[in-house]
Amino acid sequence: MPKIESERKGRSIIVTINRPEVRNAVDAETAGLLFESVEAFRHDESLDVLILTGAGEVSFCAGADLKDIAGLATRRGAKESGPMGISHITNLDKPTIAAVNGYCLAGGLELACWCDFRVASRNAQFGVLNRRWGVPLVDGGTQRLPKIIGLGNALYLIETGVLIDANHALRIGLVQEVVPPGQSLARALDLAETISRYPQTSLRNDRQSVYQGMSLPLREGLRLEQQLHQSSLSDPDMAEALRQYAAGQRPLPPRPASQPDCD
Repeated sequence: MPKIESERKGRSIIVTINRPEVRNAVDAETAGLLFESVEAFRHDESLDVLILTGAGEVSFCAGADLKDIAGLATRRGAKESGPMGISHITNLDKPTIAAVNGYCLAGGLELACWCDFRVASRNAQFGVLNRRWGVPLVDGGTQRLPKIIGLGNALYLIETGVLIDANHALRIGLVQEVVPPGQSLARALDLAETISRYPQTSLRNDRQSVYQGMSLPLREGLRLEQQLHQSSLSDPDMAEALRQYAAGQRPLPPRPASQPDCD
């Protein structure tokens, strides 16, 4: 049984961590296959969106396979791409979505944070449970979590090792939508299909401007935005979309998923 499965759906690719017997924990082989899947997506111009998920409904990813810590650390390319396979990849120019089901822990949480945003099933749970064994966050958790949920929330998770549910994760901005159990992948696919229908040049340039601008002073970020969007403003797809708008063809944006009540 392959440890990583890739399935194409239209212009999207679903990459599934397929080790449900160990709650989709990542060993060295799985990390290498994750890297290969992301690189294949990067170079395939017929694909617009990558969705990362875990097999089954028990776990998205429980983190690194602690029985193969040495293998993860010494895996060929680990220093360049990150121990879990993809966390050091920062130059991908296409959108990524995490469809989170069940446990999303430790390195698995870091993989989910690598994605642009997260859709979670109501049974999802999140935590830095590696704190209990003294295992550090070395796949971007200390860098991405504060940017996503703020300093206090990030340090709360990192220092206490607390396990939080999907409603809590939604409340602090760790996830963007919570859906019924078993529906996170379907909802992620719906959003991916919508993303694929938009003109891609401006969308990808906006995405790049957000990521690159986070480390820049405002004035430099504004210059970056202006520079990147020179190609957006000359994109024939935008011209065609504006022609359709003028003709009264105005597609509706996706409706947000109905959210559970937050405590």
